[in-house]
Amino acid sequence: MSDEIRIEDLLLRTFIGINGEERRDRQDVLINLVLFVDTRAAGSTDDITDAPVNYRTLTKRIIDRVEESRFHLIERLAEEIASLCLEEPGVGRVRVSVAKPGALRFARSISVVIERGRRNG
Repeated sequence: MSDEIRIEDLLLRTFIGINGEERRDRQDVLINLVLFVDTRAAGSTDDITDAPVNYRTLTKRIIDRVEESRFHLIERLAEEIASLCLEEPGVGRVRVSVAKPGALRFARSISVVIERGRRNG
C-alpha cells in the first residue's frame, strides 16, 4: 500500500514521565501519524463508505486513550497509538511520531518515531 493518510500536529495532554511533577501534572504531547492505506476505491467513487479508514473516529479514539491514560515513556505511548491504528481494517501499516515539548533543557522537544504493520498469523 503506497497511499497515505496523514494526521498532523495532534496536540494533547496526558500524564507522561517518570519524575514526580510529570506524574502529578499533565504534559503536552504532539502526535503525528501516517496511515498506509489503499485509497483507490474512495478516490474513484467519492463515497465515504469506500474510504479505508474513518480518520475522525480514529482520532477520537486516540484522544480518549491518550488523555485517559498514564505513561512513563513516550515509546509506550507510541505503541498504544500504533495498536489503535492497526485495529482499523483498512490500515496496513502506520508510522507514529510522539514528541514531548520542553522535555529536555535547550531542546524544543524529544520525540520517538515508530513504524508498525500487521502481523501475519
